[in-house]
Amino acid sequence: MNIKEYLNRIEYDGEVTPEIAALRELQQKHLLSVPFENLDIHYGRPIQLDTASFYDKIITNKRGGFCYELNGLFQILLNKLGFEAKIISARVYDEGKGTFGEEYDHLVIIVDTDQSEYLVDVGFGEFAFNPLLLEPNKIQDDPRGKFIIEKGNDHYTVSKLKEGSKNVAYRFTDQARALSEFKGMCDYHQTSPHSHFTQKKLISKPTNKGRITLTGNTIKITEGDAVQKCIEFPKEAYDQQLRTWFNMDEMKISSQQGIVRLSMKN
Repeated sequence: MNIKEYLNRIEYDGEVTPEIAALRELQQKHLLSVPFENLDIHYGRPIQLDTASFYDKIITNKRGGFCYELNGLFQILLNKLGFEAKIISARVYDEGKGTFGEEYDHLVIIVDTDQSEYLVDVGFGEFAFNPLLLEPNKIQDDPRGKFIIEKGNDHYTVSKLKEGSKNVAYRFTDQARALSEFKGMCDYHQTSPHSHFTQKKLISKPTNKGRITLTGNTIKITEGDAVQKCIEFPKEAYDQQLRTWFNMDEMKISSQQGIVRLSMKN
């Protein structure tokens, strides 16, 4: 890993000492610079749990990725910078079903710095901009709202608080995991017809005021919780939209095509 190249990719020029102030800025810069996206899945390129591949895709080719790639690579950067960072497993909450996903459904980071532990996530879409202190029942103010982490018997649950309601994000434990342990769910999310990642192309990145999301043939721009613009466009205009909003070239992405079969049934 070329640390300077990585920091240039996320436009970070601040301190690199392993302290909470630097961690906070690194997380925000990463979120604002690297999109969450599932385009490889729709162009038939298998996503392997290989950090060299993550680096080539996200840093060298200036792409995005989903949680296994984004948080998997960011954790390595943090350790290179002197932080004590580990990857953990989380189970994402499905509001429609009222249940949590399988173990290894989501990959997150826990960082130990300044004598405290923090939940760090640059691969979940709309979520906290700052590291969340791993302190149960403490309401934490964040540029993206108020968050709370609650402790169960053998797990934690993180939620966003909004107008008196609690929007549950995911459940996790603080047990350190190896990247290879996520292979089964990584394969599931990119191959199963039941995975929401296989349904349509998605690329999304926050802005300082809101978020830009390209889903299928629709571009949506939000500020806060308000939708400022929602435009449907013809299929042939997808590459233009991708270039305009995310500075990415569909032809370059799709030309490196592999084969993914929708073979998993559950």
